[in-house]
Amino acid sequence: PRDASAWNSKGNALSSQGKYDQSVQAYDKAIEINPKCADAWYNKGLALGKHGKYDEAILAYDKAIEVNPHDAEAWYNKGITLSKLKRDNEAGDALDRARELGFDKC
Repeated sequence: PRDASAWNSKGNALSSQGKYDQSVQAYDKAIEINPKCADAWYNKGLALGKHGKYDEAILAYDKAIEVNPHDAEAWYNKGITLSKLKRDNEAGDALDRARELGFDKC
């Protein structure tokens, strides 16, 4: 019950089944156990984005980036999410940062 990695993995399994609310709960548990678990923050952002909760997703990506500023995928997904909110300047900055870090889907 105190294994952040296990909770993160459970969140991934739930997310892959489209159970985004439950996956977010699992990621929150992982984060409660280990607030520095960048993967849980990032995965929470993905799940929130898939559920259309873009503002919350951006906050989760920001936390993932705070923990690991070199996470190119977090920067990329933050940029994509910002673009969905028509925050184009911020989206461009985030996507540029992802490119600088070597992310190649941009």
